[in-house]
Amino acid sequence: MRVQNDNYSYKLYMSFYSEGLGAHEMHNRTILIAEDTKELADLYAHILEKNGYMVTLCASGAELLETINTAAFSPALLLLDVRLPDMDGLDILSTLKQRHFDSPVIIMTGHASINLAVTAMQSGATDFLVKPFSDSRLIEGVEKALALAGLSSKAVLSQEQATIVDGTAHERNIIKPRARTGFGSFVGTSPVMQQIYDVIQSAAKSSATVFITGESGTGKELCAEAIHKLSDRSSKPFVALNCAAIGRDLLESELFGHVKGAFTGVISDHDGAVSQAHGGTLFLDEIAEMTPEMQTKLLRFLQNLSFRKVGGSKTETANVRIVCATNKNPIEEIKAGRMRQDLYYRLHVIPIEMPALRMRRSDILDLADYFLKSYAREERKSFRQFTPEAEAILLSHPWEGNVRELQNIIRGIVVMHEGVTVNITMLPAHILRKPSSNTSENIGQTQRPKSTIEPLWMTERLAIESAIALCAGNIPKAAALLEVSPSTIYRKKMGWEQSGPPPSIFGAE
Repeated sequence: MRVQNDNYSYKLYMSFYSEGLGAHEMHNRTILIAEDTKELADLYAHILEKNGYMVTLCASGAELLETINTAAFSPALLLLDVRLPDMDGLDILSTLKQRHFDSPVIIMTGHASINLAVTAMQSGATDFLVKPFSDSRLIEGVEKALALAGLSSKAVLSQEQATIVDGTAHERNIIKPRARTGFGSFVGTSPVMQQIYDVIQSAAKSSATVFITGESGTGKELCAEAIHKLSDRSSKPFVALNCAAIGRDLLESELFGHVKGAFTGVISDHDGAVSQAHGGTLFLDEIAEMTPEMQTKLLRFLQNLSFRKVGGSKTETANVRIVCATNKNPIEEIKAGRMRQDLYYRLHVIPIEMPALRMRRSDILDLADYFLKSYAREERKSFRQFTPEAEAILLSHPWEGNVRELQNIIRGIVVMHEGVTVNITMLPAHILRKPSSNTSENIGQTQRPKSTIEPLWMTERLAIESAIALCAGNIPKAAALLEVSPSTIYRKKMGWEQSGPPPSIFGAE
């Protein structure tokens, strides 16, 4: 069970406009922080990430300028410390403005003065933060700066200039929504995720029950949290209860609570999830795991939001909004007699189906990039990007465990390896050696029925060509994946270009 009840305003969702960059290159939802004190930089990054932002850290002026000059990197906003070890923050700000850096800049300093604040604003800063500042002051400053820049927290805006009105020149903002590259804790630009974002926004305005379905690892709890944060209940608790993780004989107590003496050894009253979520949102995950008896008790509670604690005689009420989720097919569960039909229809008011990662392949590299930078910062590593070969393999993997599988693999890579760039040798063996059902589609090969027995030379050739394609033509890397020498592949390619089937790859060198 988890209770979320922060006192400051959450960043509900952020999205930014991509200037034609590829999915894995889109950094413009990122906040860039130039701060040489590592503890402060990590603190600011934690606060911003908790509020839905992506963060890139720089510890010096030189690193900052290099980062901005790399791959046309354009962050949504820059948090700039006045005193960096190698350069003055105000000098950096002047340099950036001369280079037409148009992202908003917030100056941070622990040595405030009126003159410094005025100079910063005259140099082009959007805001001025005096250390130490609170979490809420940081988020307030960031949101205000983004709003002034035309990047509101509720849509990405583009501004066009009107020409002449009534013979007089005027400026007029024409607001146009842009495709979101992120939303709350979600990362993704795919059309299916854009639809999910729209449904979440609409659902958040209501108090109706939401029924979320989807495979394990698709982000059902993130969806529930986003609904809560966007609702008028956001200042109240968000309580998550996993019905599959609690013993069936304890679920009623965890849901409704119990009184002193209800069980052997119970010496005090206990408030259940329903009471803890009063005024807020109660998220019931894996609801299909409830026993029929427990489903009956939940249905009774939903009728008028009244309940009794286990062992108690007093009827209590709770003002909660119910969001539930399951990774099973509820219709099949009803047919099998494991789920009550009347409970399903009471809960199934606003349905949301979270897509599997294989249904949103255009988001894979964005997600991998996000996890790589997040875990690199957490583990104090230097990773920043993937090689094209590694990206090709990530795109070809079926991701049966969905986003959670991708997240765990990226974390493992960061923990177990060192470097700036993730290459194919760092990827886990099961990704490299088990071609997915989509591998042929991604590398342009024809999928053959598994029931067809092919000549060994044909299977061998397909394996070699597939490896070469996945490694973007890099034969030494393909040879490493196939655990043969590069000379073997070169020799076989020469044989294919001449005549007859090539000799077996298992033959003598």
